[in-house]
Amino acid sequence: MDGPTDLTDLYDACALRPTSAASEPPLALSAPLTLLFAFAVGVIVMNLFAAQPLIAPIAQSLGLPPGLTGAISMLPQLGYALGLVLLVPLTDLLENRRLIVRTLAVCAALLAVAMFAHSGTVFLAAIFLAGATSCVIQMLVPMAASMAHETHRGRAVGNVMSGLMLGILLSRPLASVGAAMIGWRAFYGVAAAADAVLALVLASLLPKRTPTAVAHYGALLRSLLTLLLTERVLRRRSLSAALGMGAFSAFWTGIGLRLTHAPFGLNLYEIGVFALAGAAGVVATPLAGYAGDRHAGRLALRIGHSSMLAAWIASGIAGAGWFGFAADAHRALALGLLVAGAATLDAGVVTDQTLGRRAINLMNAAARGRLNGLFVGIFFVGGALGASLAGMAWAWAGWSGVCIVGLAFAAAAFALGLLPQRGETE
Repeated sequence: MDGPTDLTDLYDACALRPTSAASEPPLALSAPLTLLFAFAVGVIVMNLFAAQPLIAPIAQSLGLPPGLTGAISMLPQLGYALGLVLLVPLTDLLENRRLIVRTLAVCAALLAVAMFAHSGTVFLAAIFLAGATSCVIQMLVPMAASMAHETHRGRAVGNVMSGLMLGILLSRPLASVGAAMIGWRAFYGVAAAADAVLALVLASLLPKRTPTAVAHYGALLRSLLTLLLTERVLRRRSLSAALGMGAFSAFWTGIGLRLTHAPFGLNLYEIGVFALAGAAGVVATPLAGYAGDRHAGRLALRIGHSSMLAAWIASGIAGAGWFGFAADAHRALALGLLVAGAATLDAGVVTDQTLGRRAINLMNAAARGRLNGLFVGIFFVGGALGASLAGMAWAWAGWSGVCIVGLAFAAAAFALGLLPQRGETE
């Protein structure tokens, strides 16, 4: 951490230290409630990623110009980042159950608007705001942690976060298969109904949790800026995660468009199966965490970044004919390289994020919620930027342009990982 060595007065001024304790929930975090939390965050997070394989049919249906196709993938993630900054701090001011239920109900309504939209502008605005209200995920996770007993709080949060990871991994294949069966509009209708039903379930099963904070909303928002300016580890880890998420979003924004063209010609069902390749990357999560605990985090981070670079080079060879490779003559090999690239890229990105989360949670415990909110918000901004640039690159130079964008993100993350890590433990 740089800046003043003693930030107590500065943190207190920005309401970073607990001003008062929230009322303890009357209900302990049982196994069924843990499952409910995990299921809820897994369902909600699909709002942020499901659009990625549906870019082509949505853009065609709404008549979006090629330069705006990336916005379909970018805006939910950008909205989510905004929601983390503007809405999540309200958990320190308002009764949590009511806030969660109402935010999720608004999200369901916005997804319904997206379903019926026939204007590209209305659709893009709806998915942006639906992304913002999907930040209810980061309201549920701290509530689960507060309900868990201190002796197994970390395990409980890990179980809930496993639902989040599963939702991210399954969002693309489910969206592809669902849209192929019932159309992309009906898929958004199903998502809206799922969030609405989930809001009713949470309204009946969540305990009340009323904070008694003295700080006001403006002070909570100022505290976020204070943390960002004073915590070197937060800035470094967030930037690294943002670059990795940019590479991730660029790939999954462009790959659906590439696979529909020759020599692959995949339909939505087949693209859904392809998207399952990313699920292989989840094996990196426990390995990266283990490496960090064994003081080998720096090595694991460099391996993760190297994997991202290798994945993009393989994707450029298979999909854009780099180094003279002819995908038309070797279709099966090209598709295999893209599958391997997807799994390797996701593993590298997950490694970066896992080690980043570990580093963030070893920091100031009094500000842990806001630190995590900033970390997640910043890397989702990176994801939104990657999606936007990938859309523009596709319109400019096809898959080769997308690969250049993704390779630039991966190379920047690799270079950042080589810099001295002042203020961090191994």
